[in-house]
Amino acid sequence: MLIIRRDARTDQSPVPPAPLKETSFSIGLQVLFPFLLAGFGTVAAGMVLDIVQHWTVFTEVTEVFILVPALLGLKGNLEMTLASRLSTAANIGQMDTAKDMWKMIMGNLALIQVQATVVGFLASIAAVIFGWIPEGNFKMGHAVLLCASSVATAFIASLLLGLIMIGVIIASRKVGINPDNVATPIAASLGDLITLALLAGISTEFNDYANPMVCAFFVALTPIWVLIARRTPSTREVLYSGWEPVIIAMAISSVGGLILDKTVSNPNFAGMAVFTPVINGVGGNLVAVQASRISTYLHMNALPIAEPNPAPRKCPTPWSTFFGSGVNARSARVLFLLVTPGHLVFLYTINSMQGGHTTLTSVFIAFYLAAALLQVVILLYLADWMVNWMWHRGMDPDNFSIPYLTALGDLLGTGFLALCFHILWLIGDRDTDVGD
Repeated sequence: MLIIRRDARTDQSPVPPAPLKETSFSIGLQVLFPFLLAGFGTVAAGMVLDIVQHWTVFTEVTEVFILVPALLGLKGNLEMTLASRLSTAANIGQMDTAKDMWKMIMGNLALIQVQATVVGFLASIAAVIFGWIPEGNFKMGHAVLLCASSVATAFIASLLLGLIMIGVIIASRKVGINPDNVATPIAASLGDLITLALLAGISTEFNDYANPMVCAFFVALTPIWVLIARRTPSTREVLYSGWEPVIIAMAISSVGGLILDKTVSNPNFAGMAVFTPVINGVGGNLVAVQASRISTYLHMNALPIAEPNPAPRKCPTPWSTFFGSGVNARSARVLFLLVTPGHLVFLYTINSMQGGHTTLTSVFIAFYLAAALLQVVILLYLADWMVNWMWHRGMDPDNFSIPYLTALGDLLGTGFLALCFHILWLIGDRDTDVGD
């Protein structure tokens, strides 16, 4: 048995891929443009949410707010995971031939359509439950509207973003850029905007007659996507074993949605809506880049995954995560240093476009940046621990880590932002233009 295992391992990787040679400057240079692009995408999404929060469907069916973080989080659950998975495959040579590339593409596209349909349906159930429990008033019409809007939005957004991701990864390899640095942020650049615009438009246009038919149509397509996904070994495994992270991540994001619903529905805190996609998006984008990079590093340099009886690994210290000499600590420092200048650019972009209901006072900016920095520090540290922990437990972090991390980013971002607005209200930093 020992000889057989050694031979199989040798066949899988006869020549280990050369490690990527990256400096802090090269990492920052490659990450900066997609990071800013993704950030401006979240700014646009925040502007959209700031507008649609006053639409009839959002004021009458407030549970739609609970769907917002859960559906926006799909880019972390599905598209960023897809980007991480394909980036690793591209870096280790599994997409070098046209046949392998198209097989990988079709299997992954089908997989995320299955996941999007199921997660969209479960997100609507969570929204109905979270909306019903506090009030004790169940409305069937609202429940069917939430189901149709959630499933249709998740399906269409995942298809569009999946196609964009595939194009970005193929183009990155052709021009010699590490796709781990650019794919996940670009997944988010249009993800929030597309998803939020679809949710607002679909929930407004659907009616009592169309809602059940829409739900039935997308559910009926699911077996077709399952059959396609089963034909590729890598996606077949995720199809059977990859549900736990996306479902748990959806539940975590839904808790963030409940916080958003209860905060934004208060006229005193309506200004929070425009900043929620920004703080959540920036934190999720940065931690997704780090998780994708660590996963690729392990695939290229570490021992094979699923070693029997792995030796217990010590939990990393914050010092080793941010101040170590390795390439992953170097990228953590670069990503952390992007937080403050990035958020300042996004805040003043919102202000220059006269978005939101909040004046950018120095006190507000200080509290906002403190919340954003704390969020990213926690996420980067968790990424270092979680990706390595999953690897040593035989789980491929490309499939499992990013959903958890981006969902925690949504929860931490929404929670910290709500806390900021409540503290600012208590200390008297209130706006006279709230609600205008």
